[in-house]
Amino acid sequence: MIDNRSCPINSPDLSGVEVVRLHPGSGVRDYQQAVQLARGEAEGRFAEYMLVSWYDRDRDFESPPHTSECSAGGAKDGYVHYGLNHGATLKVDIEEGRFVFFFAPVEW
Repeated sequence: MIDNRSCPINSPDLSGVEVVRLHPGSGVRDYQQAVQLARGEAEGRFAEYMLVSWYDRDRDFESPPHTSECSAGGAKDGYVHYGLNHGATLKVDIEEGRFVFFFAPVEW
């Protein structure tokens, strides 16, 4: 059993971040389909954008890797903090956290 007291999950401040929740009727096949859906949301909001961070619950993988301090059995949330600290203003959550993507606008 994991002792979450030694590795608390802090709710990040998402103020200033648009959150889009997607629940496709036929479901999402895999990460590749999920990232296509997420990019479509970013393309509709930004002239140019960058995918800053993401999480794939099916594979229990976050990017950038090893950003969660409590990866040994604890909830992964490093990708959230990384995205927020690197300018993300759009969060796309597909199927209640199955796939989560953070995007930042690119401004010249």
